[in-house]
Amino acid sequence: MSKSVCHQEDKYVSLLHDLSYEAANMCVQCGYCLPACPTYESMGNEAQSPRGRINLVKMAAEGKIDLQQDLAEPIDLCLGCRACEVACPVNVPYGHIYESAREVIALQQKEEQKKLSAGVKVRDQVLNKLFPHQNRLRFLGNATWLYQKTGVNKVAQKLKLVNKVSEPMGQFEKILPSVESPSKRYKFGDAFPSRGPKKMTIAFFSGCIMDAVMSKINRLTIELLQSVGCEVHIPKGQNCCGALHSHQGSMEEAKNLAKANIKAFESSTADYFINNAGGCGAMLREYDHLFKDDAEWQARAKSFVEKTRDITEVLVELGPLPFKKEWGGIITYQDSCHLRNVQGVSEQPRELLRSVPGAKVVEMEGSDRCCASGGIYNLIHFEESMKILDEKMVNVKATNAQTIVTTNPGCLLQMKLGVDRNGLEHARALHIVEVLAEACDIQ
Repeated sequence: MSKSVCHQEDKYVSLLHDLSYEAANMCVQCGYCLPACPTYESMGNEAQSPRGRINLVKMAAEGKIDLQQDLAEPIDLCLGCRACEVACPVNVPYGHIYESAREVIALQQKEEQKKLSAGVKVRDQVLNKLFPHQNRLRFLGNATWLYQKTGVNKVAQKLKLVNKVSEPMGQFEKILPSVESPSKRYKFGDAFPSRGPKKMTIAFFSGCIMDAVMSKINRLTIELLQSVGCEVHIPKGQNCCGALHSHQGSMEEAKNLAKANIKAFESSTADYFINNAGGCGAMLREYDHLFKDDAEWQARAKSFVEKTRDITEVLVELGPLPFKKEWGGIITYQDSCHLRNVQGVSEQPRELLRSVPGAKVVEMEGSDRCCASGGIYNLIHFEESMKILDEKMVNVKATNAQTIVTTNPGCLLQMKLGVDRNGLEHARALHIVEVLAEACDIQ
């Protein structure tokens, strides 16, 4: 092996050691995390368990195994759901270890471009050329609306045109919700008055996927907040939260996106910064960790984090909601991993669903277990994701629910695909905002 190659390997081993070795050494290999891990359950391989991955990170940080050959695949196959953190008796910060490993692996891959597959190159282009740009995302959303409005989507589905490009994308394209007309879109910089006495001022984080193709859920979110006495502002300058970049190891890109969002919101006089996507909210609530080595930005990030809330937290705090309609049938709730495991929000969505007139809420077995959406995990590891999803749908069927509710866009699409794959013609998957708005007769 040449000295230059040895030097490069030593550089990344040293970086991994600095970033994660101390945290990885906290793991006592007790195995409490094993029953909580969806990939260990579905794959039955110790390397696909939290303690197995942590052990591999330790070995890589000690230079005993190769970063790319031995560590990259086990880390890539992790969903990042962080259920293991909740189960861990000694509070090992698995999320920190996982993202540190992804960062180092990604940095080495970028430096050695020849190792990058075509799929990884496309992924990086999408993350860096599309998601950080709100105008491009909105253009994509508007194009999707036109695609659906003209009926081209039905022709494409019949001919399976998208499937020929990517089978996973074809599967998700056919269950994509109807995109709302561009004429109904809010504008960045808009403000919406409260309905009735004003209780607080809210700054709304619109997200990227939510803003592009699920803008109706965002609009309904704004109207629900207005209905409980919130004046709602949509700050200019906000963009993608950076979660997808962070999960793929692109930490510098994630930090740049975080800085833009902090700047956009910190000038606001809002009492809270509200989001309606569990994955985005988790990232927003960990901005201070993202800047742990930058005193100035960490202080600004901490102020941002202190005001960040999920929509369900605020609706419970300011409720009750002005319900006008009875709900028919059984509702079951599927937790967003990042809302539950990272943000610690699990009771508020259930409390809101139980408050809906006429609704019968039935708890699903394993509702706290990952549905295997995992950001873009279900696109790049489709078969592994579907194995976990199909097991999840067995538990859905057992509830006899007509409505499956979740609180994250990726989870919502995953549950819609689960309904379609399993022929549950009587059931529909909805975001919790859609359920609450329908019961309040907000169209």
